[in-house]
Amino acid sequence: MKASGAAGGTWDLVVVGGGPAGVAGAVVGAELGLRVALVDLSEQIGGQFYRQPAAALGARRPQALHHDWRTFAELRERLTASGVAHLARHHVWAVERHDDTRWTVHATTGPDGDGALPVRVRARAVLLATGAYERQLPFPGWTLPGVVGAGGAQAMLKAGLVLPGKRVVVAGSGPLLLAVASSLATAGADVPAVIEASGYLGYARRPGALAANPHKLTEAAVHGAALLRRRVALRTRSAVTAVHGAERVEAVTVSRLDRAWRPVPGTEREIGCDALAVGHGLVPAIDLATTLGCATRPTPDGSLALVLDRRQETSVRGLWAAGEPGGVGGAQLACMEGELAAMAIAARLGRNPGPGGRVRQLRSRRTRLRAFAEAMAAAHAPGPGWPGWLADDTEVCRCEEVPAGRIREAVEEYGARDARTVKLLTRAGMGWCQGRMCGAAVACLAGGGEPPLERRPLGAPVPLGTLARLAPPDEPDDHDDHDAQAPVKEG
Repeated sequence: MKASGAAGGTWDLVVVGGGPAGVAGAVVGAELGLRVALVDLSEQIGGQFYRQPAAALGARRPQALHHDWRTFAELRERLTASGVAHLARHHVWAVERHDDTRWTVHATTGPDGDGALPVRVRARAVLLATGAYERQLPFPGWTLPGVVGAGGAQAMLKAGLVLPGKRVVVAGSGPLLLAVASSLATAGADVPAVIEASGYLGYARRPGALAANPHKLTEAAVHGAALLRRRVALRTRSAVTAVHGAERVEAVTVSRLDRAWRPVPGTEREIGCDALAVGHGLVPAIDLATTLGCATRPTPDGSLALVLDRRQETSVRGLWAAGEPGGVGGAQLACMEGELAAMAIAARLGRNPGPGGRVRQLRSRRTRLRAFAEAMAAAHAPGPGWPGWLADDTEVCRCEEVPAGRIREAVEEYGARDARTVKLLTRAGMGWCQGRMCGAAVACLAGGGEPPLERRPLGAPVPLGTLARLAPPDEPDDHDDHDAQAPVKEG
């Protein structure tokens, strides 16, 4: 069921995020008898992994750009039959907790969250399936037109059926690079090289995780074979350390790296291209959860993820999470965690008899996939020497145009020792993205090595007019009020 505008009344469960974890959680929750609302910022479900082209583009075989499309197609069919209210193009900027079973999700509407209608969605439980965003490590020239995120390049292809360029170098670190390069090459791009900053031998240090997940090796072999057929070179222990061009990308410099990711002098090599797709892993999107005080844990690749119990509940009772917020692990793991969370929520709300064979099976598979995810994060963790790529005039915070030199000055001259102090001294991280792009880089340059705290007052930009129209606050409805569906118009 698709709904437009806001939804009043109180739902049993509100799911935030329409990717694999969110859709799985919403579907299973509804099938267990819960009244479920699925709130997502996109027009279509699928999240970043299952992005789809707009109908107007007339794509004949959108599934050709996807891995494991059958799983998504089945979830979509179940969602259509489930009665879940899909609130599309709703940008959630805050989640408010009244007590363990009374929650309010605040959102704005419209393609960019600039709609005039503030929305309140009330629920007895909330499942956060907010995914992740790309981690970018800056280097000279990374702001030139033609430089796109690796995930962004894949999104352009899946959603817009366009390539970022004709000749595209793919660089960074992580298994996403192989999938992106394979997709771009299959779609007709000339991919001269995939530049991986880590090596793959790191996986060998955790043979148990590999042995328990042989399908992951198969996936890597499929991507590797596709690149081999198209004669795409794979260079490990290397990085793009500079981009060249007058108006846009014309070439990149690739350097060999030592184990700390420091460039090895004399190894620089230039590769001509008109686009660069670059990304250094994914960072869990946990803003909404940390604002509510949820506990976090450091991950092996230097980011923060939520602490979750065996039922997928956060440290805040009544708030669950599934998928990447608990640690980046991929779509298959996300679907399992969404299902597990929905079953736990249903049990909490008295709609499910509790753990059974299916729960034990899901937990066992989750444990195996989580072990692989931890091995993957460790293998591709950024090395401490990457700041050696930066010149003093290299822009680190693009929103506030703060170069590396000013951050180094804040550290060396003014004594800053953490990202927050650097932010106060330089404005790095105070722009539109609120440090989501530059936070990891600033924290590393600050010298502490600790990941920045992902605690922000708002989970998404929200117009002041929307905040003004929210006043005065009202009391959440009684739990038995399930009938109202009218938009909540404020002011």
